[in-house]
Amino acid sequence: MKQLWAPWRMEYIQGEAEKGEGCVFCGLGDPSNDPGRLILRRGDHAFVLMNKFPYSNGHLMVAPYRHTCDPGVLSDVEALEMHRLLNLARDVLQEKFSPQGFNVGMNLGQIAGAGVTDHLHMHIVPRWSGDTNFMPVFADVRVIPQHLQATYDYLAPAFSKNAQAGGDGVNPAFGDGD
Repeated sequence: MKQLWAPWRMEYIQGEAEKGEGCVFCGLGDPSNDPGRLILRRGDHAFVLMNKFPYSNGHLMVAPYRHTCDPGVLSDVEALEMHRLLNLARDVLQEKFSPQGFNVGMNLGQIAGAGVTDHLHMHIVPRWSGDTNFMPVFADVRVIPQHLQATYDYLAPAFSKNAQAGGDGVNPAFGDGD
């Protein structure tokens, strides 16, 4: 039998055991270390970041700054900005990775599959024909073809370019890479 090494899984496993030390999204308000935290774009009320434990290459999330698990309490401005950032994420992923489709959604509550149950966030996962393989089914392992930092370095300029062009409808003063 061949072995498949997935050392990034240990960080996830240990992180699961260490939950309860605060919200993983609420500590991301300070933009001073956005590349280290994999934040690609900031708006006034929400931001786009990479999923540290992705389902596929380019798996992104959009989260509001405000701590809530209920989409019904978002203001119209917060909800609109999250939607616009989701569209920006889709456009950038389409430009950079050329997927043939996307999974977009929210997991509300632990039973629905939410890994972070107390802070609302949307997922956008690029998909390609034939990208489903046997690994998640038989080995609870996902095969991601590119390192997270390499993916961040590849996507970040596209988010910055779009912000400078003013094409996403969010505040270009945040997260433009300068």
